Amino acid sequence: MKMKKIRQEFADTMLEVGLIDPKLLVMVGDISHGILQKFNHSCPGRYYNVGICEPSIVSMAAGVYKSGLIPVVHTIAPFIIERAYEQIKLDFGYQQYGVNLVAVGNAFDYSQLGCSHHCYADISLMKHFKRANIFFPSSPLEFNILFKKAYNNSQINYFRIPEYSHDVILNKDQIIVGKGIRIKEGRDFTILAIGYHLKTALEAQKILSSKKISLEILYYPTIKPFDEHLVINSILKTKNILVIEEASSSDGVFNYVLNATKNISGVNYSHIAIDDFIHDYDTYDNLCYKHGFSAENIINKIIATIQSKEAQKLEKVLK
Repeated sequence: MKMKKIRQEFADTMLEVGLIDPKLLVMVGDISHGILQKFNHSCPGRYYNVGICEPSIVSMAAGVYKSGLIPVVHTIAPFIIERAYEQIKLDFGYQQYGVNLVAVGNAFDYSQLGCSHHCYADISLMKHFKRANIFFPSSPLEFNILFKKAYNNSQINYFRIPEYSHDVILNKDQIIVGKGIRIKEGRDFTILAIGYHLKTALEAQKILSSKKISLEILYYPTIKPFDEHLVINSILKTKNILVIEEASSSDGVFNYVLNATKNISGVNYSHIAIDDFIHDYDTYDNLCYKHGFSAENIINKIIATIQSKEAQKLEKVLK
């Protein structure tokens, strides 16, 4: 059975929390207006469709926080994270205010609208705020739990909502702020996946297990703070890791992994990410395949790494 859309879960969670906490106030940039009408009617005076003026929404949210309320700002990722970055920096980073930024349309989710609606660098940009938390909840349950745990912490919370869920059923006890999840235990190779591509990693795992290659799969619904302990323990065992992140290849999750494991010798690293602008207009699935976010590419990278290691061992023996 297909999961509920995560954007719908966002609206449902706003209603759930809004009915309990009278401080919650939601502002949108002319999106999700229809699905938030229950919140609008049930929590009068706490919902504003501000329109397509994202820097203004962020500055308004700072005033909302200063007045003692808890702001939620919701719009499309490139417009809230990139277009309004200066306002986030000054109004929330510098002044140490709290806000919940809930964005859709990260990476190339809006695959048929082109680069103006893509956002690859959001994780990298938000990492630079010490007081920021970065969440990538890719199932409805993850969003509901993580939002309710973090929304009133007076920090900068960035919730990156994907268009497509990974459709993996998680136990609610596994979903903890600041913790990764070991989805599959293995001995030969670690895959660290974020977002929808947990599903892609599991597809690759199924095929490679038939070839007697054992994969350990880690999934991170919280990106910052980063769970170093989980990935260190996995890499100490496998000495091989592939990070798959539908985000910029610069200064994202892969960098967290490198920093966490820099003192472990003999590790082989692989990375699937977005290297440059994506100029194609296509379906989401087709763009994923074209740009390496596929089970086939994961399998090829893992087999190439294993073959390279075996060749190096043979070379040492022959010497």
